[in-house]
Amino acid sequence: MRIRTPLLIAATIGIVPVTASAAGTPDRAPTEAERAAIVRVLQANGFVAWDDIELDDGRRWEVDDARLANGETYDLKLAPDTLRITRRSRDD
Repeated sequence: MRIRTPLLIAATIGIVPVTASAAGTPDRAPTEAERAAIVRVLQANGFVAWDDIELDDGRRWEVDDARLANGETYDLKLAPDTLRITRRSRDD
């Protein structure tokens, strides 16, 4: 326990670097190539329009207000590596 305490204190005050986590990664918009790939996935899943697309904390793509042809609206989360839709939340 004596060895860990100084290391923890040093890491806390910034003397010892700590590994950056995904939570520390700022949100960003997709590149043109990423956007084109995401649009293909959205269209293949029946979506005809959407609002913002962003990479949230470097962990997943988020698509706000994705609309189906029948007018239903969803907020979507996509896996960053496969672009598979991992979550659909109905946006009423």
